[in-house]
Amino acid sequence: MSEETVPQQGGAGQPKGLLQQMEELMAALNADLSDLQSEAGFPPMESKADQPRPQ
Repeated sequence: MSEETVPQQGGAGQPKGLLQQMEELMAALNADLSDLQSEAGFPPMESKADQPRPQ
């Protein structure tokens, strides 16, 4: 897929690629979910990277 198929974004600067847009959306979603989790009183979740791997 070339950048020509990605819709142009308004404003100054270069248009963002689809992957960069998705990464930013996922980061915002994760932040929102973390906020909701803490507001609801749930303990913070451990990252899967922090958990030991089964052998």
